[in-house]
Amino acid sequence: MNPVQAAHTIELVRRARRLRRSPGIRSLVRETRLSAEQFLYPLFVCPGKGVRREVPSMPGVYQLSVDEAVREVEAARADGVPGVLLFGLPEHKDEMGSGAYDAEAPVQAAIRSIKRASPDTVVVTDVCLCEYTSHGHCGVLVDRDVANDATVEQLVRTAVSHANAGADIVAPSDMMDGRVGAIRKALDERGFEGIAIMSYAAKYCSAFYGPFREAADSAPAFGDRRTHQMDPANADEALREVEQDIEEGADIVMVKPAMPYLDVIRRVKDTFGYPTAAYQVSGEYSMMKAAAARGWLDEPRAMMESLTAISRAGADIIITYYAREAARALK
Repeated sequence: MNPVQAAHTIELVRRARRLRRSPGIRSLVRETRLSAEQFLYPLFVCPGKGVRREVPSMPGVYQLSVDEAVREVEAARADGVPGVLLFGLPEHKDEMGSGAYDAEAPVQAAIRSIKRASPDTVVVTDVCLCEYTSHGHCGVLVDRDVANDATVEQLVRTAVSHANAGADIVAPSDMMDGRVGAIRKALDERGFEGIAIMSYAAKYCSAFYGPFREAADSAPAFGDRRTHQMDPANADEALREVEQDIEEGADIVMVKPAMPYLDVIRRVKDTFGYPTAAYQVSGEYSMMKAAAARGWLDEPRAMMESLTAISRAGADIIITYYAREAARALK
């Protein structure tokens, strides 16, 4: 090769680093743009007044009485977080989980109080029985097994009670077959056609839920949830679950957890093009908190990198305990 040819060859080399030279250039060509408008902030609402009790395995996360939950919502709104996902800790539990649809239970009371104080906040409610049953399982037990149809009846009552209290979106997380269609039918029959359903459509039986069970006091008294939550090895099945929930009337579909299932998020978004949520669950949050406390990683960078990955995978909505902190960082 003569010198002229060599110079011409060098000139044609693609130099990707040209677009990484400065913060301004990197911002111009950034493919995924994370926004606080994507976040939902999970809150655990408990009985009492003036209660703000930190969850030991989830630093910075609290069990909150209704008055404290309202304060937290207002602070989150000031940070730029548009909505919350409410979980309840009842005063009493029973085998049927009947506290889930008590009009005066913490979640229902919190919905009303939040909507009075902050009408524009999007209030989403978790619809499940595990926090409300004395045995900690997600539904009604028959011979120590979760009975699908009897559980769906209880979930319908719960979703209707949340709609009555003023929820914007109900989010069934139980993984019972047919529950989305049953909830949609019940809401429509009662004049709640405008209430959306965000279905936990692909919820895996994950080891990453451990800290949540402490926060929500929802650990099963025996056994596990493998008979209704999805096998972590399956992805094609997730598409079937999502398709069924869409056919039954889901408005938003969710993949949970988020980081271990980025491939599933991508496939769901590419396949259906539906509004897609992903839940960065308690174990994902607590791992980063624990590693950061030991100086093993840079927490703010890890937080933003993980949330960006979830968005890049295709999530339109990210449910995260980092919502407030990430929203402040994005400012």
